[in-house]
Amino acid sequence: MSCDWLVRGGRVVDPANGLDGIRDVAIRDGRIFAVAESIDPAGAREIFDASGLVVTPGLIDLHVHGYEFVTPLGIDIDRHCLGRGTTTAVDAGSAGCDTFPGFRAFAAERFRTRLLAFLHISRTGLSFAGLGGDNDTPGELESLRFANSRDCADCVGANRDLVVGVKIRLSDSIADGGRHEAESYRRALEAARSTGVPLMVHHNFSTVPHEDCPGRLAPGDLWTHCYHGFPQTLVDPATRRVIRVAREAVERGVLFDLGHGQGSFNWTVAEIAAAEGFWPHTISSDLHRGCAEGPCYDLPMAMSKLLHLGMPLEAVVRATTSAAAAAIGWGDHIGSLAPGREADLAVFALEEWDRPLEDCQSQQRRVNRLLRPRAVWRAGTPAAITEPACFPNTDSIARQRPWWGRLLVRDGTAPDSP
Repeated sequence: MSCDWLVRGGRVVDPANGLDGIRDVAIRDGRIFAVAESIDPAGAREIFDASGLVVTPGLIDLHVHGYEFVTPLGIDIDRHCLGRGTTTAVDAGSAGCDTFPGFRAFAAERFRTRLLAFLHISRTGLSFAGLGGDNDTPGELESLRFANSRDCADCVGANRDLVVGVKIRLSDSIADGGRHEAESYRRALEAARSTGVPLMVHHNFSTVPHEDCPGRLAPGDLWTHCYHGFPQTLVDPATRRVIRVAREAVERGVLFDLGHGQGSFNWTVAEIAAAEGFWPHTISSDLHRGCAEGPCYDLPMAMSKLLHLGMPLEAVVRATTSAAAAAIGWGDHIGSLAPGREADLAVFALEEWDRPLEDCQSQQRRVNRLLRPRAVWRAGTPAAITEPACFPNTDSIARQRPWWGRLLVRDGTAPDSP
């Protein structure tokens, strides 16, 4: 059998095809040619020995910020995503209808990583916005004139090759002290419903109650940052149990997305949710300039935290491949190693580690396994593996400590205490 690449002897985990076992994967002309227990290496131009490693479909990160040099949060997607095994990234609202043409030309068409987008309900996107909860930076919904559901819907309709949904951030500090949150949310829901795409909602430090969010979300909508510990956390601070509204949303078909980011992964919340079997449907990084060198680092690092919490490897891979693809309506194109698919695949070492790993407020847990990228192919062509500049990053850990005091759900002692 002739092929361009033969990835030999790895543990292939491909949930879309119910596969978890030792297999060879052959790539030819940029597509998956065959997956089998044994493929004759004689016809392979290049061979990658994946013995002892985990082979997956190329990862899909549903929440990144990749409008580099244009928004304050934007990063180099090829370095921080493709170089870590993520072949498809979805930008979460960096562009709105007025700035989307630039996003297409200078981000989506620039990177080797397949870059899709949730379109922000704000016509400016995140062109001048900071973090939710940061009262020193103007936000994208300071005026309701920024939020126009018809213009947003028109932009979605004209760009369906890239736009997979609508995005809104619900935080009082980015919406004129919360005065514009409810109406902006209504307009975002309207834009998503009129175009038949999901709405992704960031919901913390918000005046919008849980009864409305996730309470008004529909099947297929995404509530991102699901393990944050700030106001609007899904854990009741009094009972330290997952709230009823969140469970009802899951039963209704709403999807909960990790969205780790700079402030939205809290070990305490995650442990409470995990103990109740409340796992994220999709695992995303929310990579941006504030977290790409810690506390998130990359998608495999976020996946490693879920492994530590007890989520099985197959479920973790599903949440970053087939489940993520289905969430954005791309299940027929990506997230699988089925023969004939574009050859997006990644190889990881599942390494013994046994060191502390921080959350977003400097709380730490001793983690004994890490997923570390070892190889990646995008459309059949390999890309160079990259690594964080410094890991663990003690400077990043120190920078996150001031947020600990704002948590509603947290450990009993401050992270800098003995």
